[in-house]
Amino acid sequence: QVELVESGGGLVQAGGSLRLSCVASGDTFSSYTMGWFRQAPGKEREFVAAITWNGESSYYANSVIGRCTMSRDNGKNTVYLQMNSLKPEDTAVYYCAAAREATIVPLTSTREYDYWGQGTQVTVSS
Repeated sequence: QVELVESGGGLVQAGGSLRLSCVASGDTFSSYTMGWFRQAPGKEREFVAAITWNGESSYYANSVIGRCTMSRDNGKNTVYLQMNSLKPEDTAVYYCAAAREATIVPLTSTREYDYWGQGTQVTVSS
């Protein structure tokens, strides 16, 4: 079992930045594919970013390309999502997810992930 705990959310003005963090329990973190998803009120959970187990490959939703960067530190069991140039439409609860499968390509579907955090709220004011 893996526990994921997100932090770093908050209220920010449009154009601002936030860095989300997700700390994972367990000693097999370095083999997990990791992802970030978000869910706005009344909408389905959607893919934001993902990164392979070794950090060599990452993938982003079109809506955040050029504004977000996902990274990981396997020594700290932590993944990060740096978000810049935030827009009001980025407002959502952001979830960290882990997939036991150590793939060579990032995973983008919620169905491919085995563990989820509780989420952290990001609110961008206009």
